Amino acid sequence: MKPSERLASLDMELPAVAAPVANYVPAIRTGNWVLTSGQIPTRDGKLVHVGKVPNDVSVDGATEAASICILNAVAAAAQAAGGIDNITRVIRVGVFVCSGPGFTEQPKVANGASDLLVKIFGDAGRHVRAAVGVPELPLNAAVEVDLQVEVSGA
Repeated sequence: MKPSERLASLDMELPAVAAPVANYVPAIRTGNWVLTSGQIPTRDGKLVHVGKVPNDVSVDGATEAASICILNAVAAAAQAAGGIDNITRVIRVGVFVCSGPGFTEQPKVANGASDLLVKIFGDAGRHVRAAVGVPELPLNAAVEVDLQVEVSGA
């Protein structure tokens, strides 16, 4: 099954790619690779899940935020690749969690991104990743995610 078909079977669609808020691009293609800029949990142009985990945002809320971020990242990667079906393999995911003192469940939050990638891309969605706790993120987002994928064609 193609990634576009899996996405449809999940009753999901790729969101519009968010315009950059500074001097960068959402994604760049170089050869058979696409790398995305960090994506925050925006839905319909509005930031959701703001603040520190678990103080302001629950672990479940942050996990949902990670899935929103990764969907935004897939949209940016797909745009650079010429469509989601041109993404042949997910290589790496970086998940940054705005963490309150003592919070150590960043990998659980990152599963929100990882699980969705496997649902969309099947085995080709399995990837290496980093799940990192940070004191602050842009615009007070609870989570930020970046993505590296392999694409077909040159």
